[in-house]
Amino acid sequence: MKKQILIEDIQQFAEHFELAEQLRGKTFLITGATGLIGSVMVKCLLELNRQKQLGIKIIAVVRNIEKAHQVFADEYAQIAFRQLELSEIAPATIGDSIDYIIHLASPTASKYFVEHPVETLQTAIEGTTAVLEYATHTQVGGVVYASSLESYGSNQTDEWLDESFQGYVNPMEVRSSYNMGKRVCECLCHSYAEEFDVRVMVARLTQTFGAGVEYNDGRVFAQFARKVIEGKDIELHTAGTTCRMYCYTTDAVSAMLYLLLRGNKGEAYNIANKNSYISIRDMAWLVRDEFNPKINVVISPKENQGYAPETKLRLNTDKVEALGWKPQVELNEMFERLIAYLYD
Repeated sequence: MKKQILIEDIQQFAEHFELAEQLRGKTFLITGATGLIGSVMVKCLLELNRQKQLGIKIIAVVRNIEKAHQVFADEYAQIAFRQLELSEIAPATIGDSIDYIIHLASPTASKYFVEHPVETLQTAIEGTTAVLEYATHTQVGGVVYASSLESYGSNQTDEWLDESFQGYVNPMEVRSSYNMGKRVCECLCHSYAEEFDVRVMVARLTQTFGAGVEYNDGRVFAQFARKVIEGKDIELHTAGTTCRMYCYTTDAVSAMLYLLLRGNKGEAYNIANKNSYISIRDMAWLVRDEFNPKINVVISPKENQGYAPETKLRLNTDKVEALGWKPQVELNEMFERLIAYLYD
């Protein structure tokens, strides 16, 4: 069942992705290929090959080749892996015949940001610089940098926020290593676009999840799903007033491919399902009511857990939707498929 949920997601993506023919014969370089979005991206591209015989080639940069064996057990032979640090990306290690780059590699756990702020910043800046330098010298057709809604910082209104908005980030807080790293890398992308004519687009991803999430993932959506499965109360360690939007994994993959093919050089795009705006507290109750009414929601705040400051980020997605992209999976179905995947 677990494997089948992910297979269905990948197959449905390939059946409905309208720009598939434009990817015929293209070679992709994908960083962070064993992460959630990276692995789904690779599987989606391979499924396009299977269904439509597009001849897409994939070079995947990974740090742990054993993990790559586990994640891509059925597809391993179809992928060219490079076991490298991000800073080692260069024509000498990759070759010079890449058409598109999708740069996804990044830490994702709040605890890591707090315990390793220097490494968080260094990974972001050094890795993105290496990718952009490679793109400059090999003249790739397009680069997508995976940024985050956290680059916006803090906001306290429920207004729709377009890509020009900039919220508050305190650079003197240790967790800001992640937010500030994303901001610096976005600036790097725009700078390379302007100075060296690199066709790079920034995907400001909201929190993204779906089949493929690891059972012990520490992010809030995975915690809620586990509580439903295990029949345990959902415990919130903040007041749960943070409001944000969400996106399903295959919808995020589709959006980034739209940016590669139709996006404007040097610009940022919000990637989210506009119908998914909800507070953490309300989402806890939604998951409880929809999937296991026998459990409860308990609020017991704890300090110094590395959580992001409470904020409201209602992202306007008109810009990416103007390219022709639309999300396919709504919030209830996101959780339905995630729970079915994790339950196995």
